[in-house]
Amino acid sequence: MRVHRVLTAAATTGAVAALGLTAAAPVQAAEYSSALKIKGVQYDAPGRDSNKCSGGNTKNEYLTIKNYSRSKVNLKGYVVKDASGNKFAFKDSHTLEPGDYVHLRGGKGTDSDAKNVVYRQNCNFIWNNDKDTIYLYKPSGARADVHAYTKKANDKDGNGYITYHG
Repeated sequence: MRVHRVLTAAATTGAVAALGLTAAAPVQAAEYSSALKIKGVQYDAPGRDSNKCSGGNTKNEYLTIKNYSRSKVNLKGYVVKDASGNKFAFKDSHTLEPGDYVHLRGGKGTDSDAKNVVYRQNCNFIWNNDKDTIYLYKPSGARADVHAYTKKANDKDGNGYITYHG
């Protein structure tokens, strides 16, 4: 006679915890409660990559951050990082109205609330063309949003742009 045992998720989790084991969750599994989230990323700038400040295409690589709350949010103090530790900190005030967004672009340029753009003032690319992880941190240091991508899995049409939150 065979005995079939069924473990509930709670029992399994309890047993794993009792053994001191942890299960690794995918990077983007957590949904963070944040007003600002990563709406999308143009991780592969159109054209041949050139990080020259004059005539290069780093300004065509950008991250879109959107305010999903019903209140204004100031970007000052927010930080964006990639998996390698490259980072950009919003040092100046840039207010996003509810539903508004900003493109954080590579290259050099003039930030503009009216045009919804902030430049990194750096002509090096930040996002890898094959895979990367994008982290958005609140001024407090708490994680606001995170998304990992691979070109093969997340960019089905091959245009170098991935959408996360609608």
